[in-house]
Amino acid sequence: MKIALDVMGGDHAPQNPMGGVKLALETLPQMERIFLVGVPEVIEREMSAQSISSPKVEIVPATQVVDMADSGLDAVRKKKDSSISRAVDLVKDRHADAVVSAGHTGAAVTASLIKLRTLPHIERPAIAAIMPSMTIPWILIDAGANPDSLPEHLVQNAVMGSAYARHVLGRQSPRIGLMSNGTEEEKGNALCKETAKLLRRTPGIHFIGNVEGHDLWESPPDVVVCDGFTGNIILKTSEALAHALFGMIKAEITSSALTKIGGLLAKPAFKRIHKKTSADESGGMPLLGLNGITIIAHGGASAYAMKNAIRMACDTISHQVNPHIEAAISQHLLTHVHA
Repeated sequence: MKIALDVMGGDHAPQNPMGGVKLALETLPQMERIFLVGVPEVIEREMSAQSISSPKVEIVPATQVVDMADSGLDAVRKKKDSSISRAVDLVKDRHADAVVSAGHTGAAVTASLIKLRTLPHIERPAIAAIMPSMTIPWILIDAGANPDSLPEHLVQNAVMGSAYARHVLGRQSPRIGLMSNGTEEEKGNALCKETAKLLRRTPGIHFIGNVEGHDLWESPPDVVVCDGFTGNIILKTSEALAHALFGMIKAEITSSALTKIGGLLAKPAFKRIHKKTSADESGGMPLLGLNGITIIAHGGASAYAMKNAIRMACDTISHQVNPHIEAAISQHLLTHVHA
């Protein structure tokens, strides 16, 4: 498996992306080669600082870096030699199997869409985020690629999310829920109501109807479908809430000698919960529906998270996610035509 890494992308680049490379080289034997895309002297300096040396590593020069102030489209059009553009080019030219970036999400989505295009019959790609709950991990799709979506796009998200849940998470008959402000059929805005009508008539998926906020954390379906605007708010709010809760718990535990003792006794349990709720564990989010593989990591991703984003790229390749999505979409269209 060959991975192209946008070394210049992220809030803590190049240190954390390169730290992820070091961990990946130590723990991911399935990774045959990793292309480090960015400014060569910056990459070489960081390799020396972190004592990274491996025949699996190859530096690919890029002279430009996408800033967070850049628009996604301008980042691709005006910065043709940016690290994210060159990394996606490696996948486009079939030198790499997947690209990983913690940089500008809009630039990563736009570059991937323009250069790789979508799979046959997919209109728009969608970000799939693996989310925690009290019971099972679940997939949130779309987590931010398309803020303005049509009902037909959400149906395709459901088909893609179902294929991913089946072949990567091992769910035999993934349950699909539609994010709304209530479980009743009459609840939701115009987009939700029209999408629900289409999903009820979509063969090949197990649609259970609307889901609402508390369902996500108590007993979620395997896949929750929504537009990218709603999904990104859910994603960022849940991450911020988890961070705030642990901060509040820590403040209370350290407030007295007695609670400090209780905190020490409960420390293993807190560590397990933190691991379950940490975005670092998944590392990144696949941009499903592309004719290629793009993994989007968090801007503030740690070295450990970057290693896991690289692992997710390898898993997406090994599970043959794209062929499974193609087959699911083709079956959906076939049954839709005959319906």
